[in-house]
Amino acid sequence: MKSLLSSSLRNLPKGINTRGLRQTINRIKSEYDTEYLTNPANFDHIKSNITKRKGIGDIDQVPGLVNELNRTTDATVRQNLQHQLDAVLKTLPNLTHPDVVNYGDQPKEIDSIGWKRKFGFKPKSFEELCSSLNILRTNELGNLNGSRSYYLMNELAKMEQALVRYTVEQLRPKGFELISVPEILPAEVIERCGMKTTGERNQVYKTLHDNLCLSGTSEMALAGHFSGKRFHVDTLPIRVMAVSRCHRAELAGTKAEAGIFRVRSFTKVEMFSVCAPNQSEDMLDEFRRIEIDLFNKLNLHFKVLDMPACELGAPAYRKFDMEAWMPSRGMYGEISSCSNCTDYQARRLDIRCTDGSGPVVHAHTINGTACAIPRMLIAILENYQNEDTIDIPTELQRYMDGKSKIQRSKVLPHCKLVKHIKGPD
Repeated sequence: MKSLLSSSLRNLPKGINTRGLRQTINRIKSEYDTEYLTNPANFDHIKSNITKRKGIGDIDQVPGLVNELNRTTDATVRQNLQHQLDAVLKTLPNLTHPDVVNYGDQPKEIDSIGWKRKFGFKPKSFEELCSSLNILRTNELGNLNGSRSYYLMNELAKMEQALVRYTVEQLRPKGFELISVPEILPAEVIERCGMKTTGERNQVYKTLHDNLCLSGTSEMALAGHFSGKRFHVDTLPIRVMAVSRCHRAELAGTKAEAGIFRVRSFTKVEMFSVCAPNQSEDMLDEFRRIEIDLFNKLNLHFKVLDMPACELGAPAYRKFDMEAWMPSRGMYGEISSCSNCTDYQARRLDIRCTDGSGPVVHAHTINGTACAIPRMLIAILENYQNEDTIDIPTELQRYMDGKSKIQRSKVLPHCKLVKHIKGPD
């Protein structure tokens, strides 16, 4: 049935709005996910999807396990085989949105916001600006957390808090509830959200006991918050946000990622939604519009990218990235993204919804970065720099005691050198 619907969608005349049909097809695939993944007629399509998504998952194990299940009648053997099959199916990536399947390995630019500032002088790098203004420390931290560590100081620390307050206050009127989340999570929750916690290539810090991990993003804690829940569709979509520290075991791979561009711990404001299957594409568009509005109000120049399959990871069905212009680097750097994970996370966390009369189906989840502090600081300082000062964006000034500029902070009080101090008579 799904193959017939997909084929019909591809053969429709150009110009017809296929959005509603895609949502219907996605709902059907969600309801019959296991049947779809174990049907040999779909294996070539699944293999193609795996190849496009950096080889995530192994569909080749499925036929053998299905055949063994069909042959045996022993209850214990069947139970073991079913567990093995479920484990293999959970490694497979989400489906890929039909609009991005043929992008190859390059994103598609769908929008460009603002313009590049023209400087009357050679712009300094973020690191040079911070050094001259004494607002960041990244050196001599080997006794702490190494080269990916940093201290934000003085006005830069205030700007971090200003960005958090600005973002939260912008999201509240849009229906987002603020939730404070844990930053230490069971490995199982992180795995079910789509991030690996084992193997050589993973970004997760693990504790020494109890199979607990430091969270790489509050998306995981927010998803875990809804685990096992049932919702009536009339209560959806749900919009929540969290401010948290994010912890990632990674090192910068290029010179452009040096400094605080790619760090092991940082503050982030995350958006998250649980919605009905027919709402998820609209919710992704809403998250994208919110991110554009947040960064546009700060007068940043950035572009919006529709990401190719190879950049989606395992959970995302579709993902948009925002990349801001960073003058000293002469390049755009990612400052945000938003993803539609359809039922990938909800299926693994057992999050369901119903209209009360129809079947109980798995819900869909959407996530988006409203503000990732270090990269926002880089984009703001580099674009708002003057020769000796930094202008503070108008939207942030009320959160920084009304100041309009960042100037150098003196470490020590200024002292006048004198040759001789005359003592008392």
